[in-house]
Amino acid sequence: MNNFIRLRDQSLTLLLLAVVWQIAAQSFNNPLLPSPVEVASLMAELWQLNELQGNLLITLQRVLISFVAAMLLGTLLGVLMGRLRRVNRWLDPVLVLLLNIPALVVIILLYVWFGLVEAAAVAAVVINKIPNVAVTLREGARTFDPELEEMATIYHFSFWQKVCHLWWPQLFPFFMAATRSGLALIWKIVLVVELLGRSDGIGFQLHLAFQMFDVTRILAFSFAFIVVVQLIEWCLLQPAEQYAVRWQREAGHV
Repeated sequence: MNNFIRLRDQSLTLLLLAVVWQIAAQSFNNPLLPSPVEVASLMAELWQLNELQGNLLITLQRVLISFVAAMLLGTLLGVLMGRLRRVNRWLDPVLVLLLNIPALVVIILLYVWFGLVEAAAVAAVVINKIPNVAVTLREGARTFDPELEEMATIYHFSFWQKVCHLWWPQLFPFFMAATRSGLALIWKIVLVVELLGRSDGIGFQLHLAFQMFDVTRILAFSFAFIVVVQLIEWCLLQPAEQYAVRWQREAGHV
């Protein structure tokens, strides 16, 4: 029931935004502000021409590869820095440096060094996201309950028992925060990567639309990916979070 209420409220909010957008577009009557109806119509046309789904799948593939790599490496780095003070002292300056380097600079440098290749594009996205994940997970690792650590020592928990029953439940809220922010950030960086150095994907299509000042086409490709990200939020992230919350409550009553 709670899931239905949440989905209903979020859908109503999106519908209200669409209505406001439609009214504004009709009021200005300017091709630089197309209505949601015009954007949806173009999306349907691009889908029928197999132009939308092809570029969408290419971008999704880059997002998925970059996301998995950044989450794995960032989580490992963050936990190590949060648990080992010496590692944190050594790597904190590097982390701060990576956090403050603009994503555009990293993308350009990798393209210059390695050429306009797929590996450079994906690596640029991963390098830009790892610091954000590491910072979030580092804070989670620092909040581990010392009493639980003592209990695990007394009962001779194995390494994997500590991972599954001790560390992971405490890290999960921080991991979900990094996941949500990571997904939102990575697909934006992927679009920049595609715009600057790839010949396919949503970012490349946005580059072509920009050259023609075709705002409707820009919004059509953009909203196509936004819809996919929203579906991932509704169908994967929110159910996973709710399942983990239930699991933690049940475990707390045992």
